[in-house]
Amino acid sequence: MNEIPFIAASPPSLGRAHARRLRDVYRSAGWPCQDALEIDLLAAGLLERSRSAQGHETLRVTDTGIAWIAATLAKNRNALSAHEALVERVAQEMCRGGRLAWRGLSLRAQVPTGDEAKPLRWCVAKPDVFSIRHTSVEAYVEPVVHEVKVRRSDLLADLKQPAKRSAYLDLGECWYVLGCDARGRPVGTPEEIPAECGVMMVEKDRLVVARAARKPQRAALPFGVWMALAKTTPVSGPVEDAQSSL
Repeated sequence: MNEIPFIAASPPSLGRAHARRLRDVYRSAGWPCQDALEIDLLAAGLLERSRSAQGHETLRVTDTGIAWIAATLAKNRNALSAHEALVERVAQEMCRGGRLAWRGLSLRAQVPTGDEAKPLRWCVAKPDVFSIRHTSVEAYVEPVVHEVKVRRSDLLADLKQPAKRSAYLDLGECWYVLGCDARGRPVGTPEEIPAECGVMMVEKDRLVVARAARKPQRAALPFGVWMALAKTTPVSGPVEDAQSSL
């Protein structure tokens, strides 16, 4: 009988799905799934198998696995902090430009379905920043959506969701704000962003318009959006020095 030769494998490349599975195992009783993710984690030494006196096999997160969970959580917190900081910065820039800005809104929008019988469907859009002009004329509000990206993986995942982009375009102008990674490199280029969307880049601590957005056909807002805005408080604008008004 011929023996199967041993082949030294390189360490598996671990991503978000692996980190999520490792956290799930840490929170659970450790019952095995026996899938590819589990094999990768076992091979990397982040999980280990144990057998009870009754013969039941369970999984346990190793000390190395705990350290890896902690490292990924710290990385996620840093990325979230960078994202929130850039979102706040964009909102403040809109306020400085004389606009009313909101963060974290959930707005109803319509997206095409490709079905002639029912060409549109409702969905909920959650833009990072939504702003309108500070005006009393409904036709002049010029709604704008800003979607902020500080990680390339998030940008690439977002670009694969045309329905999400269609929802933003249904609300008004759509802009992508591209931040920089840990090495100071832009997470994307204007050429990667669909032509109907505008692009802003972070360059030397400044927000620079790389490409203007196309003007939407509708400048006003539907009643449902007005109701959502009425229920929330816009972002407070930059606080000017009180002495400057004296």
